[in-house]
Amino acid sequence: MRVSTRGDYAARALLSLSMHAPSGGSGEGGGAVDEPTTVRTIAERTGLPQPYLEQILLALKGAGIVRSKRGVGGGYVLARSPEEISLAQIVRAVDGPISLGDFGHPHTDGACDHEGQCVLLAVWNNVGAAMRELLEGFSLADVGSMARGEAKWPPTEPTTTR
Repeated sequence: MRVSTRGDYAARALLSLSMHAPSGGSGEGGGAVDEPTTVRTIAERTGLPQPYLEQILLALKGAGIVRSKRGVGGGYVLARSPEEISLAQIVRAVDGPISLGDFGHPHTDGACDHEGQCVLLAVWNNVGAAMRELLEGFSLADVGSMARGEAKWPPTEPTTTR
């Protein structure tokens, strides 16, 4: 599976909101109230195309990841704290379920009728599950800490168990 351009742009936009939010969080639970950030400002900070970004933010709003305010002084804020928003949630909000492909499940609907197919289906399902687990392991707060140089970046080379 590849993270789509939509998934990447969504993560970049939310990271921008996260990194420019007051330290009080999303404004929920009595913390500091975030000032909404306009789509134009997010586009300028991230270098993302504004029309596409508007569509992505609407999808994120529908998923409950951001809230919007209309009118003068309007824009977007995170609906939850950055610690509570995982990369997996972001990708699912704009791209749908995280999977390697729609190959079916081993041992169902004649999936094992062809040589080796059942084994490969099991492998693809495991790879998709590993990707979901990896993306669940990174929150916006984690990525923000790395971007600010406060935490170690993840390895750039894939780790293997072999």
